Amino acid sequence: MVRIVGLAALFGAGLLLAGGLAASGVADVTTTETVPVTTTVSETTTEPATTVVTTEERTTTEKVTPTTGTTTEASSTSKTPTWVWVVLAVLAAAVVGLIVALLTRRSGISAEERQRRLDSTVAGWTAQGWAIENQSPGSAILRRGPELMVVSIDDKGQTNVRPLGNSGGQGGSPGW
Repeated sequence: MVRIVGLAALFGAGLLLAGGLAASGVADVTTTETVPVTTTVSETTTEPATTVVTTEERTTTEKVTPTTGTTTEASSTSKTPTWVWVVLAVLAAAVVGLIVALLTRRSGISAEERQRRLDSTVAGWTAQGWAIENQSPGSAILRRGPELMVVSIDDKGQTNVRPLGNSGGQGGSPGW
């Protein structure tokens, strides 16, 4: 589960980094200019002369893409949003934390947890009529009449119960 979360965090960091780089790229610049054109037409007729003036307006749209060598202003300013840097910093901290957690993870359980599990298991057996004959950290020997058994908890937290031979020279099998 931890590996899946780590993989998802790295994937998300890559997506945010790609989005941040795309947002800080050079934008297309579109320039629109209007050029007025004046045309004068003179007509000669028998009536008084009339001058017709026609104004024609033309709009030209030109797409200009700045190159890196010609514009010093575009190359000196970076407009990456602050939130992108904050998200990248948080993701970097999460990745570092995940790596530290994976490297410092111990296999097994603590001595306190091991003893707690042993006490819980022994309490269950004593409720069924078994008596504690001897107990040490991580294991206990239980007796019920001539039957003996060892209850232990290993480093991984697994409970192991195994019978011991009869004590006092009494014959018979404990039934396990």
